[in-house]
Amino acid sequence: MSDICRREHGAFDMTQGSPTRLILLFSLPLLVGNVFQQLYNMVDSVVVGQFVGSSALTAVGTGFPIIFLLSSLFIGFAMGATIMIAQYIGAGDQAAAARTVDTIYSALLVVILPLTVLGVAVSGPLLTLIRVPPEAFDQARVYCMVVLGGIIGSLGYNLNAGILQGLGDSKTPLVFLAVACGINVALDLLFVLAFHWGVFGVALATIIAQFCSWVFGIFFINRKYPFLHIRFFQMKLDRRLLGQVVRLGIPSAIQQCQFSVGILMMQALINGFGNDFSAGFTAANKIDTFAFMPIQSFTTATTTYVGQNIGAGRLDRVKTGARRALALGTLVCIAITAVVVPLRRPLLMLFNQEPAVVAAGEAYLLRVLTPMFILAMMFILGAVLRGAGATVVPMVASILSLWVVRVPAAYLLAHFFGPEELYWAYPIGWALGLAISAAAYLRGRWRGKAVVGQ
Repeated sequence: MSDICRREHGAFDMTQGSPTRLILLFSLPLLVGNVFQQLYNMVDSVVVGQFVGSSALTAVGTGFPIIFLLSSLFIGFAMGATIMIAQYIGAGDQAAAARTVDTIYSALLVVILPLTVLGVAVSGPLLTLIRVPPEAFDQARVYCMVVLGGIIGSLGYNLNAGILQGLGDSKTPLVFLAVACGINVALDLLFVLAFHWGVFGVALATIIAQFCSWVFGIFFINRKYPFLHIRFFQMKLDRRLLGQVVRLGIPSAIQQCQFSVGILMMQALINGFGNDFSAGFTAANKIDTFAFMPIQSFTTATTTYVGQNIGAGRLDRVKTGARRALALGTLVCIAITAVVVPLRRPLLMLFNQEPAVVAAGEAYLLRVLTPMFILAMMFILGAVLRGAGATVVPMVASILSLWVVRVPAAYLLAHFFGPEELYWAYPIGWALGLAISAAAYLRGRWRGKAVVGQ
């Protein structure tokens, strides 16, 4: 590990050392952090599924895509800031990185109130639109309204994590998440088992824990990185930097939003086959989310790696890192599939033990996990393009793979072959997205998209 270098504050210098080691070392804390972040919703699902009932499990599962839809717009802009910070740090321009932090935090303070009001107002109509089963509707609406009412904690944490990752620090967000996840688990059990608050209790526990992780992050950044000091009432919005954040962030925001809408469309189709099938999908989707976490971690690490090396003008390292990340992603997907598929039944029974629910979950896992390496390659190539500043191509690849292929194919497969076969639409869509991303990478126009060169 002697060839791995760190900057003055202990963050990784991604412009020096082995690309493979850097991506792995940067990914490991991200992986554990992703586990903790997903535990927010997964613990909610387990607690209500075991102690409240299958309708509560469906409520939490169907509410999550709506919450993600409303939060994804700002998270996309935060991704734009992450790319800029990584490139500025790679170029050695701390002042520009500090101005970027001030700008994106100013934008958060402007949009948070209308975003919260919008989320609470539209959660009920969106649940109606996706045909939530009647027995789960009221609980799903309560879950959405409470979590969206306190969404500032989630947005703030993700913004802090993006700032730190752009700097090359992937370990610190893990500490905040570990503490917050412990708070969430304790409050879930307290609110559900002791206070009998059901779905409302797990939602309240979630927003309290998320708010704690955000506040912890602010204190740490102010102490460890004084050149970024976050002052809520002394921030300055740099219009030029905001324009760059918007340019980089809008494609990521659109990609996140359309992905969320696609999930809702799939959820509407799945909900039409009854509560058991929907509950099985919810449980299997949680397992799938955990299985894909290593790839998410490689994706984030690759974005930071590429951003810093683009900022430093090291295109040779960008290409080497892309090849290494693709190899790592493919190997990890094969290993995960070999472990999870044989254990699918006991894993599903952690959520619910009703035979119909377990059978529906198995249908998902068997058809989605096996070809997951296609999605991994699509995501990693998208991360390379995004880190270089070419954020439009991953957006186009995602939109076309989802709307041109996955959603139509899912409805057709369900109609002609039955609900269990609709899940083959996932790998079919991923294949198109991978083809688009690979063609864009090989064409090479991403080399001229760096922020620091403008």
